[in-house]
Amino acid sequence: MKWIEAKVIFGFHDNQFATDLIANIFYDLELSGVVLEDPAVALTNKETGETDNSPDHYAVIGYIPKNRKAKKKLGILEEKLIRLKKINRIQSKIVYREIDEEDWAESWKTYFWPEKIGERVVIKPTWRKYIADPGDIIIEIDPGMAFGTGNHPTTAMSIIMIENYLKEGASFLDMGTGSGILMVTAAKLGARYGLGIDKDEDATNVARENLLLNNIQTDHFRVKTGKLFDGVEEKFDLVVANISTDIVVILLEGVREVLAGGGTFICSGIIEENHHRVMEKMDAVGLEILETRIKEGWVTIAGRKSS
Repeated sequence: MKWIEAKVIFGFHDNQFATDLIANIFYDLELSGVVLEDPAVALTNKETGETDNSPDHYAVIGYIPKNRKAKKKLGILEEKLIRLKKINRIQSKIVYREIDEEDWAESWKTYFWPEKIGERVVIKPTWRKYIADPGDIIIEIDPGMAFGTGNHPTTAMSIIMIENYLKEGASFLDMGTGSGILMVTAAKLGARYGLGIDKDEDATNVARENLLLNNIQTDHFRVKTGKLFDGVEEKFDLVVANISTDIVVILLEGVREVLAGGGTFICSGIIEENHHRVMEKMDAVGLEILETRIKEGWVTIAGRKSS
């Protein structure tokens, strides 16, 4: 397969705000992850001391499969960037590059480094080295075609909430599992059983590989390809959905059916300006709001089902 690398180079007085808006366009195109280029950040490997080369511009990069849907997605991207220019005064240009899958698989790895999230969890890309501190829980991840390394605020906040709300021996359901990073995290934090669901078969294959990579027993933690809660008959102590506002709102219609009594629902991938929609829906379906976290314009919310 070939991929189209779409690099959106921009200039704006509030770089974080512009980054969030442009990244969200890519997420709306159903990409699981994007790459951010920030000239102000030079990442240093903890073990070798090597410093990554910093870019000379701000950019958001998305990788789009070159298939029959590519032309339509690129058209939507261009239209929405024109709208950002008109409404928000964000000047940008797109640089396209067609790459082979082998080159694509390597090109985005440059940007990802080990990252400690919360009190104990360290997300470590398999191709990086890391010296663990006492008590660190190392999550080895090779996101492959599914992306998902913990760098994005929505993933990081989801991991922190899992660390806060997961009880030893709990059952865990991950909607839109992607690379499987959240399920691996839950398993290493003490969940006894887990199920990850994603509509993309490539993602479920990657998630399965990451479970094996972290020595997680796949008879207790499994993944499957599917949509929403179709075919889910069990009830879970903790359900997580790091997807998007619209999908989370839809999921909330049926989340009580898959939550055990007193179970917790954690939802992320929500833009700050839209989070009221999710909170209103949670209230409408009878979930008590436990916590709301906001980071870089993204929101993660935890709610509990009454017994």
